[in-house]
Amino acid sequence: MSVNWRYRFAFRTDGMKSSIIRELLKLTQDPDLISFAGGLPAPELFPVKEFEEASQKVLKEHGSKALQYSPTEGYMPFRELIAERMNRDGIPVSADQILITSGSQQALDLTGEVFLDPGDTVLLERPSYLGAIQAWAAYQVRFKGAEIDHEGVRIEAVEDALMTGPKLMYILPNFQNPGGTTLTLERRERLVELSEQFGVPIIEDDPYGALRYEGESLPPIAAIDARSNGESLEHVIYLGTFSKILAPGLRLGWVAAKPEVLRYYIQAKQGQDLHTSILTQMVAYEVSRNGFLDRHIQRIREVYGERRNLMLDAMKRYFPEGVTWTAPQGGLFLWATLPDGMDTEPLFKQAIQEKVAFVPGYVFYAPEIGREPLRNSMRLNFSNARPEQIEEGIRRLGRAIEKMTR
Repeated sequence: MSVNWRYRFAFRTDGMKSSIIRELLKLTQDPDLISFAGGLPAPELFPVKEFEEASQKVLKEHGSKALQYSPTEGYMPFRELIAERMNRDGIPVSADQILITSGSQQALDLTGEVFLDPGDTVLLERPSYLGAIQAWAAYQVRFKGAEIDHEGVRIEAVEDALMTGPKLMYILPNFQNPGGTTLTLERRERLVELSEQFGVPIIEDDPYGALRYEGESLPPIAAIDARSNGESLEHVIYLGTFSKILAPGLRLGWVAAKPEVLRYYIQAKQGQDLHTSILTQMVAYEVSRNGFLDRHIQRIREVYGERRNLMLDAMKRYFPEGVTWTAPQGGLFLWATLPDGMDTEPLFKQAIQEKVAFVPGYVFYAPEIGREPLRNSMRLNFSNARPEQIEEGIRRLGRAIEKMTR
């Protein structure tokens, strides 16, 4: 008797979907196609030489330790480096409050494993990060979206959503993916107040905070939380990553939380993969120390800031009247909106014919009963394309939009 595999899968697989962005990235194998689809860092900025030297040093001086099992929490000097950087940003944590994860995507999945039961509700921004939606849909949860505007998530929408009793709030305060918006200081402070009022924790996901190209930096939500609670984290769990400031292939992220919360993350991670690669942590630490990471981030800011400006200028020249877009102060993405009635899904097919790619905006809307995603928006990445590609790619995309308009 053959196995009927469909009836052997867990019910949660019904909520699992392939990431459309990962599927779209397959199209970028065409050398003639200019892609603004993925959230990819610029590969020419990867510190390859520094990693080569650090790898040789780690293996020569600490080879047996680097190739052995290690504590689940992570490599202590690496955690101390992260804690020091977080304290500089106003978040008073020690290394013991930090867990190293296999990218921030694992941190999102661990959050689902630790907190979410079938039927629970997650409050998130509308639109929001596709990776979080994908990670938590597998836990058979409901989503409640709070609309964003040019100042980030709207507080009145958050208050309304909190009335439905969500298990947690998920917020990207800096240069939000996909919208590119930055949450104002007033709204950050109000979110902490609402978290305390309703007893709903905040998952602060901050992959882009270091990548600011203009304007003044704002304190993380976690820093505001700690400041109002005796200099200790109380309502906020902070997620960070090295994917955007060092290299995504490292798969290094972290969770910072109060000890009684973090221990559940640690236990969940033990069941997933025991620990993140200690060799990778040791090499990343060796590269990052002695001020190199700060210097490298400054270089990234200069290059990405220039590419953002180039894309904004090109959009002014090549996009037809009626198309609007955000002008983020940092991060990796622009969010463009077409006139009402247009749909970026068929536009994507037209764009592929013009040899340019983007991500249709509707994929960033979590499924909600009675609410449909907006279909006239798109996300554009400016970090991965070289300047000449940005100019030509936006020209091609503008041509595709004009054809759709006609």
